Amino acid sequence: MATILVIDDEQMICDLLRSVFGAHGHEVFTATGGREGLELFRQKKPRFTLLDLRMPEMDGIEVLQKIRTIDPQAPVIVLTGGGTDALEIRARGLGVTDFLRKALPLETLVKAMDRVMQRSGKTAQAPPAAIAVEEEPPDSMDAPSVLVVDDEPQIRSLVSQYLTRRGYRVRVAPDGPAALAMVKERLPQFVILDMYMPGMNGLEVLRELRANKYEGGVLGLTGSQEENLLQGVLDLGAVDVMGKPVDMERLELAVQLGCLLTTP
Repeated sequence: MATILVIDDEQMICDLLRSVFGAHGHEVFTATGGREGLELFRQKKPRFTLLDLRMPEMDGIEVLQKIRTIDPQAPVIVLTGGGTDALEIRARGLGVTDFLRKALPLETLVKAMDRVMQRSGKTAQAPPAAIAVEEEPPDSMDAPSVLVVDDEPQIRSLVSQYLTRRGYRVRVAPDGPAALAMVKERLPQFVILDMYMPGMNGLEVLRELRANKYEGGVLGLTGSQEENLLQGVLDLGAVDVMGKPVDMERLELAVQLGCLLTTP
């Protein structure tokens, strides 16, 4: 097993990768900034560093340059959200080991990381290139179940279609009472919950869920920023509260993390 350092300004990504790689026996340290990451790199001397390129204050290229002055041969794997651009070209020039896409399903990400580890043990390495993986959909009965609760049909349809394509089993509810009835009928692993709905808002729905011993993950969606309401949802154990329009990749990260943390 390996010591892994994750440097990414998204706390959710750090938590997600620490949980998934930790569950596979690796020792994982995380940093949400470049300076903190460099200090951990010096202290822990990780076998692998997973590095986000786009971070405020000190971006991934600057961090990578400083890592190279500490250890010119250290394996560094770039976390990327998309295709090759100028930053990624510069990273290749600094000898990154590989690229991993953030949107990969968790098990696919672990398998890809395992292949990087196996390759790194060989004396002769091919030039770094983005990992090509086949994203096999999980068996439908094993896939995490998600309930989407929102009074806006467009939001329900958008989120449901996206998560269904990603392999989740998705049900939808137009309001709080319908959602509570569906949870009583069959427990979902995760609930995506609109905060502002007529009749029964998201906080009231979540209070009722917790009163009925629902222990699954919850993500709040909101079009406004009423502090007391949002804080109340977080106090009841929501993974996060996200604004609308919905960032679908970030939403899926929250679902992955929530399902991971609530799996027995």
